[in-house]
Amino acid sequence: MMQSKGYVSKIETFATADGPGIRTVVFLAGCTLRCLYCHNPDMWTTQGASEYTVEQLMSRLRKMKPYFKNGGGVSFCGGEPLSQSDFLIQMLKACKDEGIHTVLDTAGVGNPDAFEEVLSYTDLILLDIKGVDEENYYRLTQRKASTATKFLETAIAMSKPMWLRHVVVPNINDSIEHIEKLYELIKDIPRVERVELLPYHTLGNTKYEKMNEPYPLEGVKALEKDVVQKLQSHLDLLRLSA
Repeated sequence: MMQSKGYVSKIETFATADGPGIRTVVFLAGCTLRCLYCHNPDMWTTQGASEYTVEQLMSRLRKMKPYFKNGGGVSFCGGEPLSQSDFLIQMLKACKDEGIHTVLDTAGVGNPDAFEEVLSYTDLILLDIKGVDEENYYRLTQRKASTATKFLETAIAMSKPMWLRHVVVPNINDSIEHIEKLYELIKDIPRVERVELLPYHTLGNTKYEKMNEPYPLEGVKALEKDVVQKLQSHLDLLRLSA
């Protein structure tokens, strides 16, 4: 495969929330979803992103290798990293060639023909579950469900470990009923190491203003900590009692 170039919105070092250990997080630009709660609208397109070859990006990642001990590594997120599947495959392969642990943070939206190869170089998937059914998915992403089911099927077939994530938004999906529907959706997925409910926050609002884009959840306050803790406890109890 000829080495391609990729578009990177930003690179974060010493991250601890995007997989195990200390990690470098590569934010690949581009995403077709328009999630109501998106806090990275500046990553919807490649405009303003930095262009890298695989070797240019690897030269930056190599400098962090001493910090990847004890389970750390590189996480690819976005945007939606699968939107740059050719570059993603080459980056994942380059990391694996150097013994670097790889995490893919994705909603499973991309070219299905690339899923198997992408996952062959992926050690752990952080899968963002957008909705519990087609109607809920569309309401939250403003798009019809496309390839997410196919991605999950491929991950299961390849026996890949997963962390599942689900963003909880006030007055949209913050009910016990919704969490029970989420549980029914995910209960039979194998190799799920953890399920995390992520509280909606408003940290990305100012980006919409700079882009002259209307903010879809204008006036909606951040989800209170005790609410998400209650829902998380209920979900954990359902999983433990299964």
